[in-house]
Amino acid sequence: MVPSVLVVLAHGFEEVEAIVPIDLIRRSGAKVTVAGLDDLTIRGAHNISVACDVGMEECRERSYDCIILPGGSQGSKNLAASALVMTKIIEVAQEGIVAAICAAPAVVLGRTGLLEGKRVTGFPGTEELCEGLLFTGRGVEVDGSIITAQAAGSAVDFALAIIASLMGAEQAAAIASQIHYPGK
Repeated sequence: MVPSVLVVLAHGFEEVEAIVPIDLIRRSGAKVTVAGLDDLTIRGAHNISVACDVGMEECRERSYDCIILPGGSQGSKNLAASALVMTKIIEVAQEGIVAAICAAPAVVLGRTGLLEGKRVTGFPGTEELCEGLLFTGRGVEVDGSIITAQAAGSAVDFALAIIASLMGAEQAAAIASQIHYPGK
């Protein structure tokens, strides 16, 4: 079965942290749906606008194997302020993978209770926003079905970790080879 992945974009998202996973996960063969919160065209933190596949409201009744939350300070705050996004995160977490990068692990996932007892990483300093995090500061951290990453510079490793979790290490290695990614 082809994995289904939901990437939620909110105004102020960090562009690299969204586009790299969307691109690489689509290359892997997974079905990626890019959902815009509040609009179908979402403006990123660096004034790059992205046209989304659907509005987030259309994803309410659909199920996904993975949800991806790009960071960016304002983008993460906007995601965390959405009851629909928070509900969808909890829903996906029941049987799927929850992935967040940069500010999103602390700002968004920190409000869900999903990080309790999990090793996580995120943008340096964001650990102070969420009491009790087992914050490692590594580029990417995979702890069970929770995948977190530090920042835009970790976007390729983040995407490959998601692919490995959804489709296996062989598929992740194939995508890394396809893009001539030298790894760490």
